[in-house]
Amino acid sequence: MRIAAALLLFTIASPFASTQMKVASLDGPVTKAETGSLLSYVSAMQPAASNERNAWSYGTSGQAVRALGLIYQIDPDPRFVDQMVRFCDAELAERNDLAPAPIGQHMIWTGRIDPVWPNDLSKPRLSTGGEQGDLIGNLGNCAVTILKTRSLWKKPVPAGDLHHFGATYLARAKTYVKQADIAIDQHILKNLLDLSHNNYQYFSADSSYKGGTPVPWNQVMMFNYGFQMLGTAHQLLHDDLVRATRYHKIVADNIDWFFTEGVQNVTTKQGRPAYNWGYALPAKGGEDSVHARMDVAGLYLAYLDGSYTIDRAKMTALANTFTEIITLAPGRYAGRVDGSSGTGHAGETNRVKNGFLLLAEFRPDAYSDIVRNAVTEGASVSAVEGGTTGDIDLFARFLWAKHRRTQHSIP
Repeated sequence: MRIAAALLLFTIASPFASTQMKVASLDGPVTKAETGSLLSYVSAMQPAASNERNAWSYGTSGQAVRALGLIYQIDPDPRFVDQMVRFCDAELAERNDLAPAPIGQHMIWTGRIDPVWPNDLSKPRLSTGGEQGDLIGNLGNCAVTILKTRSLWKKPVPAGDLHHFGATYLARAKTYVKQADIAIDQHILKNLLDLSHNNYQYFSADSSYKGGTPVPWNQVMMFNYGFQMLGTAHQLLHDDLVRATRYHKIVADNIDWFFTEGVQNVTTKQGRPAYNWGYALPAKGGEDSVHARMDVAGLYLAYLDGSYTIDRAKMTALANTFTEIITLAPGRYAGRVDGSSGTGHAGETNRVKNGFLLLAEFRPDAYSDIVRNAVTEGASVSAVEGGTTGDIDLFARFLWAKHRRTQHSIP
């Protein structure tokens, strides 16, 4: 399974979309016009040619996969699945051990050509970190989306099978799961993570990145994304329940770790429960808002699963943290979860970062302020009906927040 050698080193594909995603309304049911605008936007994108600068993690190609999977739950149009497959085919084909040079065949810090996706080929020793969890999560996400749509299983993928990953949707899903397991077995659990501390995620002692230290919470959520999606995929396939149980336990134990050891329980000025936490243990306070929005998104994904100990009360406390501590005033947001601000990632902002949109579900009284101040990101976005954006993550999470208020899916 090799990709064409014509792919260029260091190329990160930009969307080049001819139309932007368009807001029909800030409240009420999600419309076909809104989901259609996202589909059109992503359809015009070209998948990234490599994971350079984390294009498949928190870059636009990774955002596209996650957005498609999310919006398909609102609008079950198979064209969303086709786009997921297009992107996941490209991601898998670019894996280091599968792709020819210059995209693949690089010796990484383990001394091997491992099944990973390097994100910075300029370094003399190629490291790996939590971004690897995001990439296996993308593959698992696509597999789960297919496996939950039995009507697609026996149908051939319309775009064909360029990389020989399987002609039908079901065959494609099985390939994604198998190859994601290989990445876990032959790198993540073999060398990158140390789970000997009660299953809690530490980087292995010999890791070239933060060796021997607790994994930062935003990266815990990246690894959890991969383990959660693959655990669910194996459950749906009924093919390896032992592996599924192990994956889900890793997620469960690390969610529990966050809430039992990672946070301080605090009370807002309004008297509501909230949290303060740090970037990584042993710090327990002052997490910056850039990483906090990733932490929140990962915790919300676990909440949606429904089988972990993260419940509505915990999510509401996170929402209280945002609405009553991070929010300093309408249109003013602290750079840290404790209400303070600094510089860089900890700088005060005038907008709501995309991950925090998911918290609107738990504070419906704050929905309008959260949505309006998120949708206003960038000069090209208008917080009124008819406003547009080119931010895939932002738009998808806005639609999801709106959908959760009505629970009205598009037939």
